[in-house]
Amino acid sequence: MMTVMNDGKTIWDPLRKKEVALTPEERVRQWFIGVLSDFMSVPRHMMMSETGFRLGGKRFRADILVYDRSASPLMVVECKRPDVDLTDEVLAQAVRYNMVLNVKYMVITNGNRTCIFERNGTGYAHMDHIPKYEEMICQR
Repeated sequence: MMTVMNDGKTIWDPLRKKEVALTPEERVRQWFIGVLSDFMSVPRHMMMSETGFRLGGKRFRADILVYDRSASPLMVVECKRPDVDLTDEVLAQAVRYNMVLNVKYMVITNGNRTCIFERNGTGYAHMDHIPKYEEMICQR
């Protein structure tokens, strides 16, 4: 459940444990944190939002990272504003992040459409269902 603060300009991020600016992308991020927690049964302590990392000397931030029980990255989620189409370019961004993160699952979402991919060998395949956390960690 999203908690919009009294001023309507901020929202409580349960992962960062602070109020953050309520941008369209942040609204999508907070909605998907709820999906991960409530629908996919991911424990909140196994998620982080706005996680920084380096790739080729440049700094990047993953919108949401999900970790397995050994604290290794399991899933990266790239959130976009609702008016941004989920194009090959958006998927390529998540794939670039994965060069560092080496996750089994990638998600791209704009709140209207969500695509989930699972690594299979050297590439990723579109999943036809939304996996639960237990399924994801058992498939590792």
